[in-house]
Amino acid sequence: MINSGNHQLVPVDEIELDRSNPRIRKFLEMYGDQPTAEQIFLALGAGTDDDGGASTSTTFEKLKQSILTNGGIIQPIILNRRSDGTLICVEGNTRVALYKSFLQDGVKGEWTKIPALVHDQIDEIAVHAIRLQVHLVGPRPWDPYSKAKYLYELRTQAHLPFATIVDFCGGRQSEVTEHINAYTDMEKYYRPLVSDDGSFDTTRFSGFVELQKTGVKQAISAAGHDLSDFAKWIHEGKLFPLQKVRVLPRILRNQKAREIFLKHGARQAEAVLEKPDLSKTLQEADLGQLARALITKIAALPWADSQRLKGDPNGETSQALVEAAAELSQLVASLELNT
Repeated sequence: MINSGNHQLVPVDEIELDRSNPRIRKFLEMYGDQPTAEQIFLALGAGTDDDGGASTSTTFEKLKQSILTNGGIIQPIILNRRSDGTLICVEGNTRVALYKSFLQDGVKGEWTKIPALVHDQIDEIAVHAIRLQVHLVGPRPWDPYSKAKYLYELRTQAHLPFATIVDFCGGRQSEVTEHINAYTDMEKYYRPLVSDDGSFDTTRFSGFVELQKTGVKQAISAAGHDLSDFAKWIHEGKLFPLQKVRVLPRILRNQKAREIFLKHGARQAEAVLEKPDLSKTLQEADLGQLARALITKIAALPWADSQRLKGDPNGETSQALVEAAAELSQLVASLELNT
């Protein structure tokens, strides 16, 4: 249980920035184990954009200008007062760093104290709960890679049970597992390809999420390839846009399409795949009619047919369902964002 905390105006020079904050850790890793406050600030600046994620994410520069225009912050930061009396920033490191920089640079305004919600000696579980609520389901989301990295560390280093993580951030255990596995695969197979030239691109993460979908890994293996090959395809842009990973099983099963893919990428390979011969009725049906028809069809699916589908995850019908589910999930998610 998280204590309610107290609203206070706290001197910024008494606040320690959280160097372990997952949002910026990927930039801080280059500075070693003991980055300075200035390096943390630079790292926060390096993470200005949302890495190709939701356009609603507040960038560092926009936040800076907003604070300057309003003469301060509206949303209090969250602090934890440890047993020795020191204050560590749980949420709001960017805002604290900005206040510190305004003071250092002599920017006109009152930057010595910052509005804060101060908790007394909350434990690591409570800290994780705050971060998850604010940045995984709250109004200021991290980019998908940083979310997955945090989930991975909660599971493998903090050893939080899946049920606890899901309770904190919502969603389903399968989604948490999928993102943890995607992060693991990206670190294991993609990072070694780019570690030398420093071009590790976190926006490629969604491709590794798609890799976790039913039948994709099996199709890669069945075609005589492995996940190192997949990482190379991602790095070389052969799977662009990244949702093309969804059609990879069909491409790899088709010899001509596979050859074109290995030379030119998924866009050209997909063009040679056979297109479904839809009847006029299906072509003229709207989305609602198609959705209701699919619900009816699935509800009436004989048990033997469902077992056949499970036993053949790389089959045409199974892959068509996987692709449809991915497209539908993306559409539904966009509808929910607009409500």
